[in-house]
Formats: sequence, C-alpha cells, structure tokens
Amino acid sequence: MNRMTVGGRTIELDKDGFLVELSDWSTEVASALATAEDLDLTPEHWEVLELLRSFYEEFQLSPATRPLIKYTAMKLGPDKGNSLHLNRLFKGTPAKLAAKLAGLPKPTNCL
Repeated sequence: MNRMTVGGRTIELDKDGFLVELSDWSTEVASALATAEDLDLTPEHWEVLELLRSFYEEFQLSPATRPLIKYTAMKLGPDKGNSLHLNRLFKGTPAKLAAKLAGLPKPTNCL
C-alpha cells in the first residue's frame, strides 16, 4: 500500500496509485497526484476531471476510453470529445490517468 501526504492528511493509494478511499479526493489531492505524474493541471484538465466525476456519480463506474470520448463529446462538444484532445491532455492514457486524477477507481479494462 502506498501513501501520500496532502495538506497534513495521509492518503492511502493502491499499488497503481489510485485512491483507496474515493472520499479522500479533493482538488488538492488531484493536484498532488498530477504532480506525481509530472503533469500540470490546466482548466482543460479540470473540465474533464469534473466531467469524469459526474460520469461516476451517474453510472458508478470509471469509463474506458471509448465511453469517455463519447461522454465528453456529448457534454463538451466534438472539439473536446475526441481521442486526440484527451490523449494530449492525459499523456496518451486518458481513461486511466484521468480516472486516477479524478479520484476514481481504475477502469476495469485498463492494464
């Protein structure tokens, strides 16, 4: 089990760096996870992270890449809901990395 400290709180992470407790998520935790991935979160990143959290709230699962692209296109339009845009934002692994930063479980079909 891995741990990270954010704002004086110890956050438990699984072997892949995902939150053990979804309730531990906050914007500060997301920023710390992003820093660990060598990523600076921009407003475009936050838009997708908030969208992912809404998806999880609605469907109780983390989407794989195709559903993530479709959902993003439906909610934010085709300019943002496409694989090129999401791959650019999340280093070629949008479903996995975005879910991690959004404090969600690892999508079931991600290696």
